[in-house]
Amino acid sequence: MSVDIIFKIAAIGILITVITQVLKKSDRDDIATLVSLVGLIIVMTLVINMVSELFDTIKNIFYLY
Repeated sequence: MSVDIIFKIAAIGILITVITQVLKKSDRDDIATLVSLVGLIIVMTLVINMVSELFDTIKNIFYLY
């Protein structure tokens, strides 16, 4: 695991937070909520891919099929 994935997740979080705050200030709370959900889905996709790679690595290390 490299450190760049942590920076990607942090950058996505900061970007989503800024967009959400701008939308809330312009009275677009419903769209701000959707943007937050989209950010969560993007981050969860990254994490799920990492967990999948972890399980594949564990299978290869212990010769599990």
